[in-house]
Amino acid sequence: MDISKYVLAFEDCDLTMVGRVGGKCASLGELLKAQILVPPGFAITTEAYRQFLEDNSLLDKVNDRLIGLDDSRIVEVERASEDIRTWIDSGVLSENLEDVIAEQYRRLSRRARIPALPVAVRSSATAEDLPGASFAGQQETYLWVRGVDDLLEKTKKCWSSLFTPRAISYRIKMGFDHPKVLISVAVQKMVRSFTAGVMFTLNPATGDRATVVIDSNWGYGESVVSGEVTPDQFHVNKITMEVTKKTISDKQIYYTTNPETDEVLKLEVDPERRRSQSLLDKEILELARLAKIIEKHYGKPMDIEWATEKTLPFKGEIFIVQSRPETIWSQKEVKPVIEPKASAIEQIVAGLIKGRKVK
Repeated sequence: MDISKYVLAFEDCDLTMVGRVGGKCASLGELLKAQILVPPGFAITTEAYRQFLEDNSLLDKVNDRLIGLDDSRIVEVERASEDIRTWIDSGVLSENLEDVIAEQYRRLSRRARIPALPVAVRSSATAEDLPGASFAGQQETYLWVRGVDDLLEKTKKCWSSLFTPRAISYRIKMGFDHPKVLISVAVQKMVRSFTAGVMFTLNPATGDRATVVIDSNWGYGESVVSGEVTPDQFHVNKITMEVTKKTISDKQIYYTTNPETDEVLKLEVDPERRRSQSLLDKEILELARLAKIIEKHYGKPMDIEWATEKTLPFKGEIFIVQSRPETIWSQKEVKPVIEPKASAIEQIVAGLIKGRKVK
């Protein structure tokens, strides 16, 4: 049997395969091709999802339940979501699908040399991470999943999260055909984050493409992505590679793992660390360097999630865990500060009038 029908290592994924592995997994494979350090893992393909629906006679049942829904009728959308998610969560994985996913998970565990490897299980929809739409965050992510049974359970929950009320409403609003939006699942080795967060290859507040903006907090990046904490923020000039601005925030909470139970914990930050800078300057510059490589590889402004591994030497190994096109400023026309002139002299004079320093 060709197991690649149902599972694919990230190394075998790229941006041409969004239909098979979704936006997130496709992007992780693309990052590896750009020689960016990504935690190892694999994609459970959209074909596995379709096979599961078929095996449980849910293909037509789900589509029929979505017919006629209006995104303005919130209660109706919520009821449909609850029905569909219950059907999927209570569905049964075939023995064939179970074996394929379990074997790929065991291979990943052997590669990492950790029995029952802790993994992040992330949804990867085919309509996700598109430059013209903002589907990010609509589906589920589960951290610190260990063992085959837990993985299979969380996989079904990721599949069912394609039908959250928010996801259903957004597809209706944006004109996406429900049956054509499929979902893959990313199974990725957990990074035991010392610090984590997001960064943009432009300034998300102004659209300035000469700046990398990095948001950072202690522990896992979920506190930053969810908006539960005001993170530290660092601005780096892409040209000079200098840190041009630091904002050290009062970081009150962070996420970490109980080493005895593997439970993900939300904790208060120790008072002495709350206003401490969460990244070393050399880490800030290394993140900016990686941001420039990723932007160049994709040829567009990017929104990137990153983490530093605290169990590795110097607590400073940086991993990129996700990358997607930036969806707001990249859709706008960027006008030059000075309109082009007919001659070099006119261009210099225009710069002087605008107050631009001429070297």
